[in-house]
Amino acid sequence: MCNNRLPRSSIQRFQGLVFSLANSPSPSEMVKDILGDLDTDSFVKLLSKLIDESKYVQNNPPDLIPEEDRIVKHVLDSLLPHSTQTGGGPLIVKHATYFPGRGNVIVEYPGTVPGKILSFVGMHMDVVTANPTDWDFDPFTLSIDGDKLRGRGTTDCLGHVALITELMKRLGETKPKLKSTVVAVFIANEENSAISGVGVDALVKDGLLNKLKDGPLFWIDTADKQPCIGTGGMIPWKLRVTGKLFHSGLAHKAINPLELAMDAVKEIQLHFYRDFPPHPKEQIYGFATPSTMKPTQWHYPGGGINQIPAECTISGDVRLTPFYNVIDVMKKLQEYVDDINNDIERLESRGPVSKYVLPDEDLRGRFIGASFRSLTISFDEAMSGVACDLESHGFHVLSKATEEVVGHVKPYSITGSLPLIRELQDEGFDVQTSGYGLMSVYHAKNEYCLLSDMCQGYKVFVSIISQLED
Repeated sequence: MCNNRLPRSSIQRFQGLVFSLANSPSPSEMVKDILGDLDTDSFVKLLSKLIDESKYVQNNPPDLIPEEDRIVKHVLDSLLPHSTQTGGGPLIVKHATYFPGRGNVIVEYPGTVPGKILSFVGMHMDVVTANPTDWDFDPFTLSIDGDKLRGRGTTDCLGHVALITELMKRLGETKPKLKSTVVAVFIANEENSAISGVGVDALVKDGLLNKLKDGPLFWIDTADKQPCIGTGGMIPWKLRVTGKLFHSGLAHKAINPLELAMDAVKEIQLHFYRDFPPHPKEQIYGFATPSTMKPTQWHYPGGGINQIPAECTISGDVRLTPFYNVIDVMKKLQEYVDDINNDIERLESRGPVSKYVLPDEDLRGRFIGASFRSLTISFDEAMSGVACDLESHGFHVLSKATEEVVGHVKPYSITGSLPLIRELQDEGFDVQTSGYGLMSVYHAKNEYCLLSDMCQGYKVFVSIISQLED
């Protein structure tokens, strides 16, 4: 009679194998173990070098044109020793330049599965201006106050440049076997759009980001450690107002462009808020404010206090939640101005001699084209906002990583604007946004970030990479 039972020793070996497999770390846990925590000494050392350059990367043309290659140098110094260029590692590093001294850097850590990819994009190497006399410390030198890392760019966005550089460096050093290719894109010229064809717009035009469409794209340029799921569009506008210069003691002989401008802007705003009211989706996305249209600057040619000037210009912006179309709003603003010009007599005025036409002189503005106009509106380059896809794989991965590391996840939206991400989304990219600086000091004096927040940001990035291995 045949005995089909396994020997006791074979059963024990099989049970041991099952136990070993059950208790072996998952691929995602292995990635976390390999990449570990942020090397804070290396991070602070690199950030110090970047902040030392921040004076030279202020972006406010034509007076201040940033030299982003000063930042690029330090990024390359960190990464090239672990790159294919030097033979020291697997990183593929590309320095893409479209304007002298103003480069972008694309860094790739190759994965093993073709077409499987994730990317960190938007870490920009320019900063807004800083006036040292307004600060309590030197904005262009990194200073440390406990957990605070202080200086221009620590939050926006040189802190993120240093953080992602450290992440890519760790990948190059440890060489984990990943299914996904990991790409980092450091960009020039984010803070000002007066000069184009320099940064991410040029990279997209050249097709250098095309393959990032195959996986989630994380735009790292927001704050407060939570997913930013919505941003606003922006329409910069200028309203030029024509009146008639005259002595202020003879106001009935003048058309006061300052009063006309105030009354016209009020009329335009009333129409704007009627046509673009709070949108129901703004509550779903957690926008702090609805769409707004308001003045922010006032210019006039100058003159004595006893003169009513001949003209003035009010400038401002529209901040538009992404549920409205930028082109539609621009058309409406033009319609509002045309309606006022066509029937300016009906515009509410300020008193018995605050008139916006002078019939005895047949005067009502200036002759433009085929008609007289008191008001002309023009627009600078506009950008659209974005509402991230809350059903996408990228959003779920970011949310899980945030909850795992920070302890909770509370997505938010703002009507601040980020360049090009709406265009990326429209082209099929799964765009998600996050950041690990502080919203309270964004573009403000005495800017700083917290080292502890940056450490959590690094862990979020590691979690994102590891989740995509399972």
